[in-house]
Amino acid sequence: MYIVIAGAGLVGRGLAAQLVKARHDVVVIDKDKEVCERVASRLGAMALCGSASSIEILKQAGIDRADVAVCTMRADADNLAFAVLAKSFGVQRVIARLRSPQYESAYKLAGVNTTVHVANVFASQLLLEIEEPHLRQVYSFGAGQASIVVDTVPDGAAVSGKSVSEIGADAGFPDECVITGIYRPETQTFIIPRGRAQILSGDRVFMVAEHTNLRRASKYLHKKA
Repeated sequence: MYIVIAGAGLVGRGLAAQLVKARHDVVVIDKDKEVCERVASRLGAMALCGSASSIEILKQAGIDRADVAVCTMRADADNLAFAVLAKSFGVQRVIARLRSPQYESAYKLAGVNTTVHVANVFASQLLLEIEEPHLRQVYSFGAGQASIVVDTVPDGAAVSGKSVSEIGADAGFPDECVITGIYRPETQTFIIPRGRAQILSGDRVFMVAEHTNLRRASKYLHKKA
């Protein structure tokens, strides 16, 4: 994917490093020239020195072909301006770091797909949000390395009809991932899973694991029959 990150602070740099490692194309925008030089030399990402609310800078960053735009600047007002401009260039997915809850409704009006509260922001969480957008994080722990998430089993999934014990024994499902709950919207029931409990298409499955294993588990649940 082609990803533009506005802001090269601790979170922005950490996210850029992980995205480059995962072989995504990354452009970072920041006003600090020295920070941009470090990003380019140490992380291997393209870095532009300037304002992320400058249309000229955004054009140089190739915002019009970005798959995802991520706002990680210090001020919500700056992030909001970047989000609005990214949407105006046709970016489908915009993720914003939210500092003040007062801005949440403004982000929604701007068309921001996901806001992540600053108190819970870790680069690994943002990476999970970018690469697996259908996963919804419920809680994060272990310095952001692991999470409880919810994933919805799609129609036609190969996993539909399998029991939790069958899934756990399958080599394609990571051993280090635990299914902790199943919500069935059709009957509005929540199931505490035991070995015989079945997973069906449409179920919302609660899982806990490190992020690498959550991505593997999600791919397993979404595999077609």
